[in-house]
Amino acid sequence: MSQALRISTQNRVATVVLSRPEVRNAFNDEVIAELSHAFTQLGEDPAVRAIVLMAEGPAFCAGADLNWMRRMADYSRDENVEDAGKLAFMLRTLYECPKPTIARVQGDVVAGGMGLVAACDMAVSVDTAHYCLSEVKIGLIPATISPYVIRAMGPRAAHRYFLTAERFTAAEALRIGFVHEAVPAEQLDARVSALAGALVSASPNAVRECKRLVQDVAERDISRLLIERTVESIADIRASDEGKEGVQSFLQKRGPAWLAD
Repeated sequence: MSQALRISTQNRVATVVLSRPEVRNAFNDEVIAELSHAFTQLGEDPAVRAIVLMAEGPAFCAGADLNWMRRMADYSRDENVEDAGKLAFMLRTLYECPKPTIARVQGDVVAGGMGLVAACDMAVSVDTAHYCLSEVKIGLIPATISPYVIRAMGPRAAHRYFLTAERFTAAEALRIGFVHEAVPAEQLDARVSALAGALVSASPNAVRECKRLVQDVAERDISRLLIERTVESIADIRASDEGKEGVQSFLQKRGPAWLAD
């Protein structure tokens, strides 16, 4: 690894540190490749039960490095497809890492940095951090990070913040579900440690399978099969004894029989 990342493991928790504070931890193609490698290796390491992604300096991640963006400005469409594919691969590697991941957000998160936070299983933010999906301000769109960001904040919030590029607070990030907690700086490490401790103390196989379960269920298309299952579910409950009793008691304006049990 270069000096862009620092990785350490203690008590079965691996820590991956974005270590480019001079550029607000912005990433380029080299950093993207190193992150892909790091999460692949840690995901396969039996000594690791959980991974914390964190950063040095005042910002968590400012998105794309300016020098990288200058190079991209001259890319052909095919070169842009290849370049974006590397970022997409890194985000998917993080999202599908078999070990649970926690984003420790100590500062501002912008553009592509939002993808890093969203691709983690959990996110704990300092309450002074600000968030921004700034792409439309420079004529771009948050395409590669969108599968993860939309899952994290929901489509309704994404409609607003993708389109307006507004900066929003950690409190708003918490309200829309983008982060799980927003805490004072002095509590950040304790809350991350508590989550990591819970992960380490649980069955490694169960944690891995639970992560996969959430992804499999949450990401299912609204297919004909899924609709048929919901139809069968409501039919089953309506035909059950308690289902019938509940509807009858409602229509008869009386309490259901199970309240007397």
